[in-house]
Amino acid sequence: QVQLVESGGGLVQAGGSLTLSCVVSGIDIGDATMGWFRQVPGKERELVATINNRFSTNYDDSVKGRFTISRDNAKDTVYLQMNSLKSEDTGVYFCRVGLSSQRWYAHWGQGTQVTVSS
Repeated sequence: QVQLVESGGGLVQAGGSLTLSCVVSGIDIGDATMGWFRQVPGKERELVATINNRFSTNYDDSVKGRFTISRDNAKDTVYLQMNSLKSEDTGVYFCRVGLSSQRWYAHWGQGTQVTVSS
């Protein structure tokens, strides 16, 4: 059974940094695309960043230059380094595994809350 466990969220002041981690079990992520999604109340989850099996990355325009996605296949873990945080980055962050950025598996973790105070 595929499980995703996110961690690393918290309360931080605007301009600060956080690093999120997502440990995946039940599947070898080596050939998978990994992604981080963000959800705020009243809105759908939005894709923030992806990294494919060739370590190619893509970012939503709202986080380009501030967030960095990375992966450690040996640890079945994907990271999201978040710098220069803004209040609009507040939300629950989820990671996801897929065949590509258009073909995600159905599994979600519990998410990790990020709150940026202005």
